[in-house]
Amino acid sequence: LGWKFYDADDYHSLENKKKMEKGIPLNDEDRIPWLCTLHDILRREDTRGQDTILACSALKKMYRHVLISGASAIESNQPEQPGENPALKILFVHLDGPMDIIASRLEKRRDHFMPLELLKSQFDTLEPPSAPENFITVSLEKSLPEIVLEIESAIL
Repeated sequence: LGWKFYDADDYHSLENKKKMEKGIPLNDEDRIPWLCTLHDILRREDTRGQDTILACSALKKMYRHVLISGASAIESNQPEQPGENPALKILFVHLDGPMDIIASRLEKRRDHFMPLELLKSQFDTLEPPSAPENFITVSLEKSLPEIVLEIESAIL
């Protein structure tokens, strides 16, 4: 696609990485500053007119809202005021699949700070996207070419 790609895991704080390495799930307080940083990256790229893909475990609706609106999503529930930066237009791609398929893929990762033991906590935290969020759901049980084609079709 020629789009810029970011892996959200590259932007976790050292404290978050150490916590996960110890098998301790992150909480909202751990994730919010990370999500705000990711929002800032997406905002910067949007300002430059650069289409961007961000691989991110935006598990909760609130997390997705922070990616769209930044810190203002937490600080107030007020609608945007005239003159403020408008919310980013983001298509969320929910990669959906059973825990065993995702676990087998995680087991193949090397030198990553998140251990397999944390997968259950992510499933427990997950709030799948729903209307009126802008999203598509893609099954991880499809082949990789089918997954890519479905995502490309949705964004193009």
